[in-house]
Amino acid sequence: MKKSLFAIALMATVAACGTPADNAAESEAAVATDVANEAATEVALYRDLGGEATGPIYTQELGETLAVRGFDVVSYFVGDGVPVEGAEEFTVRYNGFDYRFASQDNADAFIEDPARYAPAYGGYCAWAIGANDRLAPGDPNVYEIVDGKLYLNFNEDVQGRWEKDIPGFIAKGDVNYPNHSPEEHYKQQ
Repeated sequence: MKKSLFAIALMATVAACGTPADNAAESEAAVATDVANEAATEVALYRDLGGEATGPIYTQELGETLAVRGFDVVSYFVGDGVPVEGAEEFTVRYNGFDYRFASQDNADAFIEDPARYAPAYGGYCAWAIGANDRLAPGDPNVYEIVDGKLYLNFNEDVQGRWEKDIPGFIAKGDVNYPNHSPEEHYKQQ
């Protein structure tokens, strides 16, 4: 929207300053550039599964759609279980957020059962939501799989606290997380 308004303002300025022939060519060039820029910012999706988030999903910046910092959530469950970053070409949009995968096989596995692979609590820190009913970033490198579900924590120190009562924190997190709005985003306090 901002780019479109900029393009309109640019065309008006060009129209006021140039000859009619110059204005037409420059206006067309400005519009073409604007359209190309907007297309470049769109993510090329491997698949869009639709849906809407029922709770907040952690992204590094408010308004971004890249979930789990671009890590392949299927990679936690396959092979040696070491998380790897996904590739843009295998981006799957699920509930309005973009998940990246390292391979077509991993993207297809996610498409088959996204709820199985998407991290608990939208990728927010499992300890923070369970212990304090607060949103804190989850680090994709600090994780644990419990009963087939991926849980991320803020850092290794926090993970150590979480590991002291995993069932208790999960029980509390399962109650606390649904009370948070999908529009919420972590704010440093």
